[in-house]
Amino acid sequence: MRQVLIIEDDKDIAELVAIHLQDLVCQIKHCSNGKAGLSIATAETFHLIILDIMLPGMDGLEICKELRAREIFTPILMLTAKSEEIDKVLGLEMGADDYLTKPFSVREFVARVKAIFRRQTIHEKSSDQPTEATIKIENLVIEVDKHKVMLNGNRIELTPKEFDLLVLLASHPGKSYSREDMLNMVWGYEFSGYEHTVNSHINRLRAKIESDFSKPQYILTTWGVGYRFNDELTVEKH
Repeated sequence: MRQVLIIEDDKDIAELVAIHLQDLVCQIKHCSNGKAGLSIATAETFHLIILDIMLPGMDGLEICKELRAREIFTPILMLTAKSEEIDKVLGLEMGADDYLTKPFSVREFVARVKAIFRRQTIHEKSSDQPTEATIKIENLVIEVDKHKVMLNGNRIELTPKEFDLLVLLASHPGKSYSREDMLNMVWGYEFSGYEHTVNSHINRLRAKIESDFSKPQYILTTWGVGYRFNDELTVEKH
């Protein structure tokens, strides 16, 4: 049974979310205060955190940022009554896995949760298989198990999705992935119209690892297809 933490101060929303999570055979814990929610999220293990942005005590963006800073990579689905794009961008940059704006349909909420769980299952199965613990490309070092990226000896802070995208591309140099491919493999769901999510993550990833954003060395664009990792670089896997 999957354990889910709901950090939401709107009682009606929390109850609605809980009912449908229970239909997915989840065990629920609910908290309506931001600081208290952070304490629970750091003290216990969950498969998913449903996190509202506007909370008393501590807002959801700060909670998300703090969890990722503590290297707690539990999937986070953010909820907010705000519809401004800046909130979505901030949530994704701080490490949220997905984002829903209130009011949202129950059907879409369930689809997003199922997608996150499906992605988790794929990751759990793949983690049982032998994989390269370290990928070294020139001055870029990816320690997969540690979720750690070093560039020229300096640690690069990546969100979970940025890290997953980098590992996917670096593990298969020269292979071109469409935006749809990456949505399915990294986000785990198939929604038309979400290709911009891939683009924004690739742009942020490039900004962090490329010395010249206009002339990328690592992540290249395959025109008319999507993206690929530069296969002309020396890649070592251990």
